[in-house]
Order: sequence, then C-alpha cells, then structure tokens
Amino acid sequence: MNVDVAIVGAGQAGLSVSQQLTERGIEHLVLERHDIGESWRRRWDSFCLVTPNWSVMLPGYPYDGDDPDGFMPRDEIVAFLKRHAASFSAPVKTAVTVDKVETGDRFELTTSDGPVTARSLVLATGAFQKPRRPRGAELVPKDIYQIDLDGYRNPDGLPAGAVLIVGSGQSGCQIAEELHQAGRRVTLACGRAPWAPRRINDHDLVWWLMEAGFLDQFAKDLPPEARLLANILASGHDGGHDLHLRILKRMGVTLTGRFAAVEDGRISFASDLADSLAWGDARYEQLRSAFSELASRRGMPAPDMADPEPANVDMPASIDLTDIGSVLFTGGFRPDFTSWIPWPTAFDDHGFPKQTDGASDVVDGLYFVGLHFLRKRKSGLLCGVGEDAAVLAELIADRLGSA
Repeated sequence: MNVDVAIVGAGQAGLSVSQQLTERGIEHLVLERHDIGESWRRRWDSFCLVTPNWSVMLPGYPYDGDDPDGFMPRDEIVAFLKRHAASFSAPVKTAVTVDKVETGDRFELTTSDGPVTARSLVLATGAFQKPRRPRGAELVPKDIYQIDLDGYRNPDGLPAGAVLIVGSGQSGCQIAEELHQAGRRVTLACGRAPWAPRRINDHDLVWWLMEAGFLDQFAKDLPPEARLLANILASGHDGGHDLHLRILKRMGVTLTGRFAAVEDGRISFASDLADSLAWGDARYEQLRSAFSELASRRGMPAPDMADPEPANVDMPASIDLTDIGSVLFTGGFRPDFTSWIPWPTAFDDHGFPKQTDGASDVVDGLYFVGLHFLRKRKSGLLCGVGEDAAVLAELIADRLGSA
C-alpha cells in the first residue's frame, strides 16, 4: 500500500495528527498494533485522569460528556478516543504490527498486514514506552513478586503481604493510596516531585497552570532535565483531591528516600527524603508565586495556598526483605525508539528524538508527536497534543507540497 503519510499509533496523538491531515486533504494511514487507545487500556483498573475533563481538547473534538469538572476513568477515556476517531472516519488499521522500518526514496514499512510505503512517517507510539527501574533493582531476589507500573491492575492482583513502591510520581502516589485503603502495609521510596492543591479558590489546579502560562512554556526554554521530572502531584479520584507525600504519611504510608541497594537480606534507601520534600516545596513556592502574579494582574483574590507544613522526615534506612510481599516499580518511563527505528543518531543519550516542532533534525520526513515536552510542557497532555498535531500537519503539508 502506498500513502503520503503513515502514522504509527492510534492513541490521542496519532488520532490528532490524523484529524489534522484529514482537514487538509492529505492521504494517510494510521497503523495500530492493538486497538485504539491501547496505552490507556493497559493502566490499572481504577485509573482516572489527573487533569479535569474540560481540559481534554483534541482537534475538532473537545470533551463531549456531561461532567466537565470530573476526571474520566480508564474505560471512558478509551471510549472517548473511539468516538473521536469515528467523528472524522479516521483511516485506522488495528491489530497491525510494524516489524521493520527502512528508507530509500520513501519510508518502507514491513507490517503484519503487508508492506506500506509512505513519503512521510509519524511516530505516535506514546510517551510511556519502556519502564525504568533504578540501578540495583536487579538484585531484588527473584522469589519476591516484582512488577512495573503496566503490570499492576488492583490490590487483589498482588500476593499477600506488604508492598514496596519504588517511585513517588503521580502513579506511585495514587497506587500507594489505593493499596493503603485496601488494608496493605505500604512503603514508598520517594524521589523528587512537585505538588500543589487540587483546588485553589474557585478553580482547579489545571486552570491555574493554563492561565498562568505554565503549561505553555516551550521545552527549548527549559533545562534539558525538565523532561525527566515528575508531573505535579494530585489525584482525580473521588472527584479530585490533594495527594502528596505529607498526605500519604499522615494516612500511614511509610516514606523513605530513594531506592539505594540490596544487601545482607535488606533493601536500603538513600538519606535524601528531606531533600526531596524540600525540592517539592520549592516548586510549590514557584507555583504559588506564579499564581499570585496572575491573580494580581486580573484583579482576582490571591490564591489560597498555605505554607507547607514542617517536614517530619523520620524514615527507615532499610527494610527486611522478608517483610515484603511485592515490589512495584513506578519510577517512570523512557522512550524505546532505538529498539526498532534504524537511525540511532536521530536520538539523544536518553532515547528522546532530536527534533524541532516534532520534525526530526536527522531524518527528513520523520516526525514525532505525543511525547512529554516535545514542544511545550503540555505536549504529552490531552490539553496540548492537539496543538502539536496542528503544527506537525502544517510541516508535513509544506514538505509534501514542495516535494
């Protein structure tokens, strides 16, 4: 099959580009190895958005439900994406794997459904490709049940006993809360993560982030390590609520520093919990300052954001392996393009594409969309991917028109 553009991945990123190409009358095909919205299907059973429904802004198809201030659960997200695809008759082929990519005059894709050639190739395979475990994790004894984030479904799916969660980003904190509420003893090995209240005055946190321009900050204006940091801690469960390390500690979750080593029958942790809390508090202060400036400019009441509570950092330096029933690694993901894309120089040392506005700086006609911090802070979010898709579609149209 010959097309102008091949898109790999039928999540919100691939569908957004497809909608924008459809608007421009550009022939294309979307290839998906499973089904539409597959990355969402793999989330745990109680998963829901951390961003409110009103902030879902896919091109040509904003949130269409009756609960704009709510937070869509996993299955509703998938259903929404399917409705988005149907709204413009997206040319999606599901259950098609892309086994090999080559290039000559065109991109040559070897797929389970036969060969596909395209003048341009868009990789929309998601921001969460390869789970990341800390150094030394391989020393955890194999007889202890161990899974990455995409292997967790619910508390009943874990063996009996206490749970060690390694990674305190949004997912790690939400699962720690869920397991604690299910009666499990939970230890959370913490890293650095920003936090803020779910509701500030009369608005959701995401409203403040948007209106203050935080989410519109360009990645090129931020330090490179910004793309590796956790998102702001909060929860969309039960209508949305605050969720950060101090709250988990008050619940009874045991906090520690980062995972450090396994030796002499114990897992040990770094003595950096106080530093991680202080780092999160510093980000809180930055957000409070930005929100205060916004309120002042608009003549609004100052944001009701109290000073952080004093940090109580008593923590175990290690825990006995015999006390652990399972270990859940939630320390984030890294891209995995280099395992199947044949241009290693097109990616940096962390596996992120070298690109400008989603267009590869190395391979002409190769594009990326849906990645964390691709263009802006919001690039990987449902409120930002549509903007990136429009930029990308225009670049593709220009290239096809000049070829």
